Amino acid sequence: MPDNKKFFENLRGTGKCIGVLTSGGDAQGMNAAVRAVVRMGIYVGAKVYFIHEGYQGMVDGGDNIREASWENVSSMLQVGGTVIGSARCKEFRTHEGRLRAAHNLVQHGITNLCVIGGDGSLTGANLFREEWSGLLDKLVQSGLINEETAKMHSVLHIVGMVGSIDNDFCGTDMTIGTDSALHRIIEVVDAIMTTAQSHQRTFVLEVMGRHCGYLALVSALACGADWVLIPEMPPKDGWEEEMCQKLSENRADKKRLNIIIVAEGAIDSKNKPITTDYVKDLVVSRLGFDTRVTILGHVQRGGTPSAFDRILASRMGVEAVLALLEASPGTPACVVSLCGNQAVRLPLMECVQMTQEVQKAMDEKRFEEAVKLRGRSFENNLSTYELLSHRKADSELPNEGSCHSSFNVAVLNVGAPAAGMNAAVRSAVRVGITEGHKMFAVNDGFEGFYKGQIKEIKWGDVGGWTGQGGSLLGTKRTLPGKHIDKIAEQLRIHNINALLVIGGFEAYLSLLELLAARGKHQEFCIPMVMVPATVSNNIPGSDLSIGADTALNAITDTCDRIKQSASGTKRRVFIIETMGGYCGYLATVGGLAAGADAAYVYEEPFDIRDLQSNVEHLTEKMKTTIQRGLVLRNENCSENYTTDFIYQLYSEEGRGVFDCRKNVLGHMQQGGAPSPFDRNFGTKIAAKAVQWLSRKLTQFYREGRVFADTEDSACLLGMRRRALVFQPVLQLQEETDFEHRIPMEQWWLKLRPLMKILAKYKTSYDISDSGQLEPVVRLRAKETDVSAI
Repeated sequence: MPDNKKFFENLRGTGKCIGVLTSGGDAQGMNAAVRAVVRMGIYVGAKVYFIHEGYQGMVDGGDNIREASWENVSSMLQVGGTVIGSARCKEFRTHEGRLRAAHNLVQHGITNLCVIGGDGSLTGANLFREEWSGLLDKLVQSGLINEETAKMHSVLHIVGMVGSIDNDFCGTDMTIGTDSALHRIIEVVDAIMTTAQSHQRTFVLEVMGRHCGYLALVSALACGADWVLIPEMPPKDGWEEEMCQKLSENRADKKRLNIIIVAEGAIDSKNKPITTDYVKDLVVSRLGFDTRVTILGHVQRGGTPSAFDRILASRMGVEAVLALLEASPGTPACVVSLCGNQAVRLPLMECVQMTQEVQKAMDEKRFEEAVKLRGRSFENNLSTYELLSHRKADSELPNEGSCHSSFNVAVLNVGAPAAGMNAAVRSAVRVGITEGHKMFAVNDGFEGFYKGQIKEIKWGDVGGWTGQGGSLLGTKRTLPGKHIDKIAEQLRIHNINALLVIGGFEAYLSLLELLAARGKHQEFCIPMVMVPATVSNNIPGSDLSIGADTALNAITDTCDRIKQSASGTKRRVFIIETMGGYCGYLATVGGLAAGADAAYVYEEPFDIRDLQSNVEHLTEKMKTTIQRGLVLRNENCSENYTTDFIYQLYSEEGRGVFDCRKNVLGHMQQGGAPSPFDRNFGTKIAAKAVQWLSRKLTQFYREGRVFADTEDSACLLGMRRRALVFQPVLQLQEETDFEHRIPMEQWWLKLRPLMKILAKYKTSYDISDSGQLEPVVRLRAKETDVSAI
């Protein structure tokens, strides 16, 4: 962390005025971005103004432009849409309208704008910035302002944040609102599946995406849809027959439902729209299936924002304020984007130009180029969906006797259950079968392994697994060490040539034990790979684990309800205990998403003086209009400062000002249907793991057998920043605190100062971690094959 002197020099906002507006279509998470801009702006000493009703409010002026206070943005995190309003504004498209807008801003001293909207809104903001000096000259000439005022407000700085559920903006992995829209879609699909199975029905779902098929594609991947139609990749001629044949085959396999997802902008190869009614009539006329159409419409825009969108928007809002404070007269307008785990700044108009190139390519029927322009993540989603959804005929698969391509691969879950495990198993099984392998499922982890609970698993056996929570294979915490001889025997009996382990810290320890046993048992000299799956997100070598996002959403939803339970009562503080072992990820990131006042974790030691300071801080806040406080505590953050102790301390010290309640969330954090993120992350990471096993099996196949004894033949596949990286587990030992079962370095600790700032604490924020302006071309060159979904 920088020293306080340097910190305040870099973040001095005294005398500056920042305006924040939301424009265009609403998106869940916009309020979190507004909240972050307001609180970060006030924190650094600037004045922050709400501009209500978007550009229309800027043109109309008056009460539409009002100074914001810290309390104005309380309880905004969980609210969908935008509380400061958004409107289409024809007047702002005219020079006269922009002149009025400039006058209204100058009257309030605003020369810094945070614009949250789509590419049209951001393009308008950039035009406004470019015209600014000319607009001021006209205002001087007309006598509305004097030359001194014009000189004081001579430069307008613009920072954009993309709020769009379509995720159609180039240069960012995710736009604000996309993840929440996916939540709405998946909730509907999960509900529809039960009624569809009851009646053996086919459902045709239309999702938003007039120009971008991201929502359709990712939701199809997340629910295992039978067919998806998107504008970027129209189906080939004759697709109707191919689709009907696939639906017919699925019904013959006793699959009781079919799901077809159609983006509202879906087209065929001749640019003719493909409607849901056309698809329904096609299925009914050719197959006679009972078919229903569901158009989700604005349901996708509504509802409370997901944990991901709250965190994304909060980080972007803080970064936007930093960008405005650091801007100089020559600084071009920038847009704050997400690049893996990092918030970065990119040239606004370069991103807009790239976004427009996608539409141009689609208009000119250069569809493959359009897919590439969408980015590597979009490309991989498409290829993964195609890989998993189109079952190959037996004649297309490699021959059983083909020594270099047909192997026996076992899949098992180890450790505590995590939502998304089943999606990973489904993906692994189907990719393995496509690669020509015989796939084996092991029940109950290594405990089932040594007992011989191993059986072949086929394509149809994993149908419908994507949306199931828990572990359908069964999972245990048992390590293999005690039964290593029996496990080696089972490997020999079933001729297992490779191993995929999906699980948490126990899975990591298991791989180390299997490696140590290679000298005694050659059966373990096979390629092995681990995919991290645990709500605790405590696996070294990976920034994210399958299941953590679902747990975060469970924590966030519960905190929302708990806070709401105090609505209308006297002032109240809630003490919430989260899971995570010694890893404070859930407490910290959950606290950021839920708007917590404090989050106690093992990684950041605290004492009684810190607790006392937090109580005093909350007491001061409660004397204003703030009605509720929220404190999160990681279950193992301290041996002595237990949840009961903290509850009693807050209760005693807050007597007369607020009362306290405590909740231990417990295993509800492990349960529930997996979130869209976990479904897709599990699907993509498991597919990549099996493809890696296939390469290693071919590499280590010699003289009629597989023999792999090198360090790099046993790896963990983890997400590092934005790349999926295979890392030998032996090398990861150096990065591991085995006593506390956590990595020695954890990226999310950098989010803790941000959480404290938004809770009105005076703290340091390491600006060296904030993104610097860089060309989009460089960003695209760095792209790898995974990102936030």
